[in-house]
Amino acid sequence: MSEENFDIDSLATYLHLTPAQVRKMADRGKLPGRRINDQWKFSRAEIHHWFENRIGLSDEVELKEVEQVLHTNAQRNQTSQVSILDLLQEHTITIPLMARTKSSAIDGICQFAADSGTLWDPNKMKEAIRARESLHPTALENGVALLHPRRPMPNVMEDSFLALGVTTSGIPFGGPRGVLTDIFFLVCSASDAEHLQILARLSRLVSQAELLNDIRESESAAKVRELIGEAEASLTD
Repeated sequence: MSEENFDIDSLATYLHLTPAQVRKMADRGKLPGRRINDQWKFSRAEIHHWFENRIGLSDEVELKEVEQVLHTNAQRNQTSQVSILDLLQEHTITIPLMARTKSSAIDGICQFAADSGTLWDPNKMKEAIRARESLHPTALENGVALLHPRRPMPNVMEDSFLALGVTTSGIPFGGPRGVLTDIFFLVCSASDAEHLQILARLSRLVSQAELLNDIRESESAAKVRELIGEAEASLTD
């Protein structure tokens, strides 16, 4: 089997399900796969995007379950669990992010990340984010957008990192039911696995309304990072 593909058994191991459960999901069209000579094959890239979409649609309980699956897979591959606080440094937080349009928000946070020294090629990242947004907006109904390229781009940055920008007012960014967006996270990871871990953990954090209100009221990067650190420490695994 190609390293780019799962079969029923390997995908069952990856998702912590039984082979019968995976086959049932595939037969019902709930997993992206292809039947070849009566055998199911699943592209790793497609499973990655399926998982990403599941994260975006999950509630707190489901997000916790997703994160546990991803953490177990990370342990199996001998990689550490991600820390939002470690990835988000004070020098990658900008308040306010000077932007009034969707385009200027993307340009602004990518250029800020480049100016901070963490992003080497802001133009490539801008293009990748716009391409990702054209597929499906990353704006959530709570006024947060989780900007990221469709696939990790390790060659345009020094290391995995998060950047955060908060605008002074909401921007139309494709949010559900026309909700405006004013908190923008830029998610830059080195691998698909790390990307999913970051999205799952970050999604749990931004589901906390009190944290978002505190971020909006903060005037310093140091305070925002402190708030996020406290919120992350309160998460139960």
